Amino acid sequence: MSASGGGAQGAGERPVIPGSGDRAIAAAAERAGQTASRNLPVFDDLPVSDTANLREGADLHDALLALLPLVGVWRGEGVGHRAHGDYRFGQQIVVSHDGGDYLNWEARSWPLDDAGEPTGPALRETGFWRFSADPDDPAESQAVELLLAHAVGYVELFYGRPHGPASWELVTDALARTKSAGPAAVMGAAKRLYGIVEDGDLAYVEERVDADGELVPHLSARLARFVG
Repeated sequence: MSASGGGAQGAGERPVIPGSGDRAIAAAAERAGQTASRNLPVFDDLPVSDTANLREGADLHDALLALLPLVGVWRGEGVGHRAHGDYRFGQQIVVSHDGGDYLNWEARSWPLDDAGEPTGPALRETGFWRFSADPDDPAESQAVELLLAHAVGYVELFYGRPHGPASWELVTDALARTKSAGPAAVMGAAKRLYGIVEDGDLAYVEERVDADGELVPHLSARLARFVG
């Protein structure tokens, strides 16, 4: 039983020391208390449902264990870079699974004005993460494969590798535009780096090849876990 008011510690309690690993653990536990009970809305009559919460639904496929930290719903803000200036955007990313050997991916964003208010829809992409034979060395190792369809009218295939237990780097392998694509779909190849950073947030940086053939900053964001 802990003492009240004076900050004394009970016999079974450990103090949370500022700047220590204990503080990080306590913060993670607090966040989990808010997000652990949430999941995606589902139709009850579906025989197999998607889940963005590893505590619920189907077990994650063994082939995806190196992508496990990505599973969840993530929300936050980022910065985009255009030729005529930078802009802020809000974003939600949903990473879910149904027990198959792939992760479902849906990312949607909306531009923000100077007051932080949304001004309309913007980028949207949907796709799948999985592991496949490395196209550069199929006999040697497994590569991360990310297949994306972008709402502005192009399809993109990335390959890459994990960098440690909670970061992943991918580069464009192929890109195709649809006949209905507008100017926003004129894109060069890209490189993306995703990682779980301090406080358990998901952060990423995307660079794309510009008209001069240079790889330049395009998008970056830091998103907090909302589900999972």
